[in-house]
Amino acid sequence: MSPEYPSTKHFMKGLDLSQIFYEEAVKPLLESDFPALTYSVGHLGAGSDVLGFDTEQSMDHDWGPKLLIFLGEKDHEKYHESLDTFLGHNLPTEIRSLPVNFGYHDDGTIVMQLSGERPLNHGVKIVTISDYFERYLTVNPLEKMNPIDWVVLPEQRLRSITSGRIFHDGLGKLQPIMEKLSYYPNDVWLYLLSTQWRRIAQDEAFMGRCGQVGDELGSRVVGSRLVYDIMKLCFLMEKQYAPYIKWFGTAFSMLKSAGTLTTILKRVFEATSWENRQEHLVRAYEIVAGMHNDLDITEPMRTNVLNFHNRPFRVIGADDFAEAIYASIQDEEVLSLSKFLGGVDQFVNSTDVLSKPERYPKLRSMFDSLSLEYRM
Repeated sequence: MSPEYPSTKHFMKGLDLSQIFYEEAVKPLLESDFPALTYSVGHLGAGSDVLGFDTEQSMDHDWGPKLLIFLGEKDHEKYHESLDTFLGHNLPTEIRSLPVNFGYHDDGTIVMQLSGERPLNHGVKIVTISDYFERYLTVNPLEKMNPIDWVVLPEQRLRSITSGRIFHDGLGKLQPIMEKLSYYPNDVWLYLLSTQWRRIAQDEAFMGRCGQVGDELGSRVVGSRLVYDIMKLCFLMEKQYAPYIKWFGTAFSMLKSAGTLTTILKRVFEATSWENRQEHLVRAYEIVAGMHNDLDITEPMRTNVLNFHNRPFRVIGADDFAEAIYASIQDEEVLSLSKFLGGVDQFVNSTDVLSKPERYPKLRSMFDSLSLEYRM
């Protein structure tokens, strides 16, 4: 039977809860019984709470007082089992009126469940830095990361690390990792920007063409794709990793550009004709073209739209932006990547692929294979 989860009246943001859990419950125990242990601790990785988007609804599964304790390799081998057991027998049963123990729903997801039995099934995971990151990202950020290492990592995965919080870094390694992963290296960023403009170029004339032949549904579908790609472009231009689709719009609303673009992009969906839809897309194109010029990464680009050849479809000519950005890339390793693929999020949108780290090495192989095809 699925356990009942606690009342939402005790809700607080998950990152805050985890910090309180560490400072009020875990830290005193470590200081009293493992005073010589060097460790780092934080809450990062999967979960709406790490992204900061959790609400009372989030309490129904995979939410609660959770921590990652990072130990050095030798200390992990020596202490991880005894420390896990010690915490299970000595942690308080509640923190701020919320259970420290976790039970399971029928579907296997975890949920906070008050328990008086020991050891508690607590949410403290004891790991090493290299093992955690190699499992979660399939790379060790303590080592050199090549351009291909960056582009085969889904943005949502990188955001779920960099949105996390470090509560103590006794090992002195977590904070440098957070800084390293904070955003893409410059030429990788340019590469992804170029590809995102190219995605817009591939569709920008089709919304009107669908509408012109009476395919209103098709026109709306293409319009929605263009809205998504414009939003994704804004994440890139503001150097923010985009989260997965559930939180895509929420995160977009926090971008600086959202204040100007949100109403315009909504009107693309509300439009009842392709001509009206085009008016709003044109305004959006002009805004993001201006944003591009503000980046000062290429010579100033034209910000007014033109007809697509001799047809009545108004386009920004996104390929021109893509080519200009690509021409500014200096890193030979980045230039050796396929000019047209971009990051994995730009050519794969399967949740089952992007959310499963065990599949990332296959993505790398696929990227290599497709890159070779493009170069032939």
